[in-house]
Order: sequence, then C-alpha cells, then structure tokens
Amino acid sequence: MQQNFVLTHTISHEEELQYIEVPFHMPNGIQTLLVNYEVKSLGPEKCVVDLGIKDFIRVRGWSGGARREFYIGKNLATPGYVSGHCMKESGRFFLGYEIPKEGCQVIITVSLEGEKEEVGWLIGDLHLHSTHSDGSYTIEENGKIAEEKGLNFIALTDHNTISQNFADESAGNILFIPGMELTTYKGHCNLYGVKDPLKDFRATNWEEITNLLQEARNNGCKISINHPFDQYCPWEWEWDVDYDWVEVWNGPWTEGNERALQWWQEQLVQGRKLVVVGGSDCHRPHPYVKQGMPTTWVYSNAKSVSSILDAIHKGHVYLTYAPWGPQMEFTCGQAKIGDTIKAKGKMELTVNKLQEGDIVKVISNIGIEQEFKMANVQRLELSWDIEERTFYRVEIWRYFLEVEGYLMAALSNPIYIQQGE
Repeated sequence: MQQNFVLTHTISHEEELQYIEVPFHMPNGIQTLLVNYEVKSLGPEKCVVDLGIKDFIRVRGWSGGARREFYIGKNLATPGYVSGHCMKESGRFFLGYEIPKEGCQVIITVSLEGEKEEVGWLIGDLHLHSTHSDGSYTIEENGKIAEEKGLNFIALTDHNTISQNFADESAGNILFIPGMELTTYKGHCNLYGVKDPLKDFRATNWEEITNLLQEARNNGCKISINHPFDQYCPWEWEWDVDYDWVEVWNGPWTEGNERALQWWQEQLVQGRKLVVVGGSDCHRPHPYVKQGMPTTWVYSNAKSVSSILDAIHKGHVYLTYAPWGPQMEFTCGQAKIGDTIKAKGKMELTVNKLQEGDIVKVISNIGIEQEFKMANVQRLELSWDIEERTFYRVEIWRYFLEVEGYLMAALSNPIYIQQGE
C-alpha cells in the first residue's frame, strides 16, 4: 500500500523566526514516511525555510535547511530523525527561519508506504557481530555483504553493548533487527527486537541472570539461548530460565550443533513445542564462518522487525547451510512449518535445489520415518497420511568435500499434531 499527498502552506514575513506547524493525517499501518519539500519566494528576495517533524508525543527530527528530503521507517531513518513506529493518526511538520517581505510558499510532498501483505519467505542471519564489539566488520560492511548474498534481514548482536542499534550506518534494502548478545561467563543468549534491552549486563549468579532476563522480557525482547553445547562457551545456567528459542545451528555444522540437535529432539519427544533458529556468529573474515551461513528462512507477512520476530515465534522457520541451500515447502493443508494441526490430513513436502547424494529425512517423535538418497534429480515431492504422531520435521544432509563427510544442509521446525479432542 502506497499513498502520496501534497501540502502547500504560505508563510508571511510576520511569521519569520517562528515555528509554524502544518498538521497532516496518517492512515493506519504505515511503515515508511518519505518527505521532500520545495520553497518558492513570493518576491525577489531569497528565503530559507527549515523543516522538522513531530508526532503527538515529541519531536521526531529536525534538519533545518540542510536537507530537502528525509525518511522515517520502523528501523531506519535519515540522520537527524528518529526511527520507530510512524506517527499514529496525525503528525505535524514545523517550518521557520528567514522569510522575505512578500512571504513564501512551501510545498511538501509526502509518500507513505504501508506493510505489504503476504511477503512470504524472507531470509537472514540472526547472529552477527561488528566493530561495536569484537568483530572486524563495520555495520555497513555487514549489510553490504548480506545484500550481496540476497539476504533480507540481519541481526547485529554485539556482546553486551547496544551502540550498534543506534548507529547511523545502513546498507541498501537490508532490514536491521535490533539485538544484543547477553554474554556471561556461564553462557550467551541473544536479545532481539529492542534497541535498549538492559541497563546492565553483568550476571554472576542465578538471581542476577533471572533478573536480567526478566528485565529484557519486560522491555519486549525475544530471547534465544545461543550455542548451548558449544565446546568453549556452552549454556551452563539452568534451563528453567525465561527464553523463547534455541540456537541449535551456530556457524558451520559442528559436534556442538549435533548435540544441540539431539537435545532438541528429546525435548520434542517429551511434548515441548520449542522453536529453533540459527546464526553465523560471524565476527571477521574466515574461510567457513561467513554471513548468512547458516541462513534463517522466515515466513513473514511483512518485511518488518515485528512481523519477522512474530513469525519466528510461531515457528515459521527453517534453516539452510547457505542462502543457496535446499529450499522446502512443508505443509498440511493450510498449515505450515511451526503450526499445530489436528490428527488427520495429509502431509506434503516439496524440496528444491537438491544435489546428487543428498539425504532427505522425515523425522517424528518415534524417529526417522522416511529417508531418501537423491540420485540425479534436484527436486523431491512427498506426501503421506498423518499417523499417530506428535510432530513431523525434516532434515537434509549433504556430502561436503571440505570435510569429506556429510553435514546438515537444511533443517525445519516441526509441524505439530494435536492428539485427541
């Protein structure tokens, strides 16, 4: 949805050095506000008109006469303007400065863009570091590399810092998800969706870590436990902390990821509904740890932070080793990955971009139910009737010459099955 309108306002000389407010109406559901303006003197003298904008709470930006246009989005804005939810119902431009005796006319052109419905699958990296902590890539460099790889979003999760969330740097069409990696001596977790999630990061005992996670939750964060079985920095706190998701795939597929996968399967068999995610944890140039490896695929209704995080929370997620990895559609009627269905119907699985030798596994609460080793075809289509199971999920394994063995190439969250009435 895109709307455009033009406001024309005349300023008299008597209003010079005042802040003239020009109200405008904002429809619901607006994601981005793009503004440009033109000033026409009504006499021979030149004039200068400054421009700013406010919502019903506060001033959202001011560029004076330095800019002829600006934008405000949920996550990015022109320097000098504050990003975030656009003005609800109404807003006001304010104008002023040097006005000739005959006055002047200001023409303000406004373009409004709303959320797009049913964007579908968006891809990104949920775990990246920058020069704001111990990474060597700037925010702009991370964004540029992500865009070159075809990603739609990235989360900058620098260690125990939030400065990256307030930086002015940006990169093309990449959506930046605010993040922070809460890094303690007994484990790491990512806090998503809030620019300033914590006032202090230090936790050395159980009471402190639970209080920090409660603070993050109260501030609106989604919480993901990172690389819980990593060799060097595992999750050593108890598991009965407050969290939403678990990062079972961190960087290249390793023994730590394998242990996380086995643990997750045990949780699913016990009846838990637990969303798993992945992230590269890329800090600096490395032959195997790279942006977008693994890639998180999210079925989202809009390319916005809130929509993407909401879709992840619903489990509408699968992971691939890279943006060019296998692509899957796993459904049961209208239900998709992450949904819960009744114990009837037919499961449908379509996988594209397979390679010869790839192994596709369909797994349930009783273990591996189907397994196919691909010949010289790049596409697999399967369907089967739902049995007395509590979930189905999919794994795809691929032979990689670099390790002379099979590694995970794609991994889905489950479709859950409701038993009984």
